[in-house]
Amino acid sequence: MARTESNMLPLGTPAPEFRLPDTNSNYFYSFADLRGEKGTLVMFICNHCPFVHHVLDEVLMLVNDYRVLGIGVMAISSNDALQYPQDGPLQMKEFAFQNRIDFPYLYDESQEVASAFDAACTPDFYLFDARDKLFYRGQLDNSRPGNGIPLSGSDLRTALDAVIFNRTFNQPQVPSVGCGIKWK
Repeated sequence: MARTESNMLPLGTPAPEFRLPDTNSNYFYSFADLRGEKGTLVMFICNHCPFVHHVLDEVLMLVNDYRVLGIGVMAISSNDALQYPQDGPLQMKEFAFQNRIDFPYLYDESQEVASAFDAACTPDFYLFDARDKLFYRGQLDNSRPGNGIPLSGSDLRTALDAVIFNRTFNQPQVPSVGCGIKWK
């Protein structure tokens, strides 16, 4: 299992604009369509990554906890589906259904969106504030497959609380670790 760290896009970076198809609904969405009143969480994930499988239940709980508090949520898969057909749009739709992903799961076929975010791995988390400026990027928590640390979502939850309640956030932002994005 290859381990790739996320790139640390500079804080304050404006949210990249995009328009991508949602494999759950067959609609196209932009960042502006899905942004939340208090902030917006963008996650780069894919269907086959063991790091994504490891965190998925915690991510789903976190999403359910924070959507009701004004956080917009979306997931994006940017893997090359020709080389990794299990990450294609039809498989994304099935993966979302099987795993109860009820928020937009967007397909970045051109990989331009992943490039705009400087995304490097799955899972990779980006939290934007109400002004659509990057507030947090990095890990969900310290848990990794096989390290014995229970999932808590503590790093991302602390950042989400700070965004929602307009608190300063001075905690270190640790890169996420996961499977590298499968570039064309």
